[in-house]
Amino acid sequence: MKPYIGMTVEELTEELNQLKAEYKRKQALGMHLNMSRGMPCQDQLDLSMAMMDVLDSTSDLTCEDGTDCRNYGQLTGIEEARELLGDMMENNPKDIMIYGNSSLNVMFDTISRCWTHGVMGNTPWCRLPEVKFLCPVPGYDRHFAITEYFGIQMIPVPMTPTGPDMDLVEKLVSEDEAIKGIWCVPKYSNPQGISYSDETVRRFARLEPAASDFRIFWDNAYGMHHLYDHRQDYLIEILAECKRAGNPDLVYKFASTSKITFPGSGIAAVATSPNNMEDFLNHTRRQTIGHDKVNQLRHVRFFGDIHGMVEHMRKHADILRPKFEAVEAALERDLGGLEIGTWTTPLGGYFIMFDSLPGCARDIVARCKKAGVQMTNAGATWPYGKDPNDSNIRIAPSFPSLPDLQNAIDIFTLCVRISSAKKLLAEKQG
Repeated sequence: MKPYIGMTVEELTEELNQLKAEYKRKQALGMHLNMSRGMPCQDQLDLSMAMMDVLDSTSDLTCEDGTDCRNYGQLTGIEEARELLGDMMENNPKDIMIYGNSSLNVMFDTISRCWTHGVMGNTPWCRLPEVKFLCPVPGYDRHFAITEYFGIQMIPVPMTPTGPDMDLVEKLVSEDEAIKGIWCVPKYSNPQGISYSDETVRRFARLEPAASDFRIFWDNAYGMHHLYDHRQDYLIEILAECKRAGNPDLVYKFASTSKITFPGSGIAAVATSPNNMEDFLNHTRRQTIGHDKVNQLRHVRFFGDIHGMVEHMRKHADILRPKFEAVEAALERDLGGLEIGTWTTPLGGYFIMFDSLPGCARDIVARCKKAGVQMTNAGATWPYGKDPNDSNIRIAPSFPSLPDLQNAIDIFTLCVRISSAKKLLAEKQG
């Protein structure tokens, strides 16, 4: 197809008229499709239904060490769950603390604790004149929502194909003690679907922050979420790398089973150093006498071990892979060669990132909505919802059925072409 930029005013006008006519036909279909969040679809949720049968009123709810899961205790989680999540997160079970159902909840609580009580004896952040956080962009909107909620100043750091711009990260954290942390989704990142390179992970482990209470918030949400058996991204384990670098306390590593079993009823965990673990426990001892150990045991008995979890994730991949491939095929079919957008082709995770021509993202998303397709809000992948180029859009293929997804992405590419043609025509007409 001829690039839009090379079209004359007459060609663009004709193209736009044809596209608008097609758009009206799509609107007349009255579709209501949701691609706004990375939610598992019903088929994925059904994969874990057998977990509801592993425990019943006749089950022995006693752990191997004699713990009765019906009662109080085991603040760090039952040992079997720590072992399972330790294998999932590639960490020693002794460095794992099991929480409730949501890693996002744990991240919020962690920021809250830093805000009110500080980090390992340092001044609580709420008593400091200013607190800053580095935010790789495009990034995860819910991370940004947490720091914005506490009034923490967010500093965008550009993402590259190998992770955050580490030259800038190293410079900023070494020069400004008000910078207390950085958000990271290191594997199959949200929204790009890229994974940090070995060099990036090693440079993170060797940071020399000006603030002694600086921490890396390492949200390894998609550690096992591959789309392919034989083409997978691999990530250096950050805690081990920090220990080798002499920075054992630098990282809080978060994960959960939210997109493995049930998002509302999974188990979350933190892996960190012994010093950080004690700091967490000083807070948690006052917050709870123990999290839901019955749910922890349910997960352990459902999977058996990490091999059972790996096999389970292959079933997820079988459902997700055709959806990602359908989106990528439609983008190439409808937009390839037009030079009006670029997109990622991840090997895992939950998202595909699309970059439109500057100034088009909000218009594209609004047009999609009018045609019955709900996308993630334009700007959501930037702090404060402000994408300076108005170009970044997160595509979430997981939730719709494959036929619905194909309809939705057809509308999306149509809206991209309309917005792009309209922008370029206005520029050519002066």
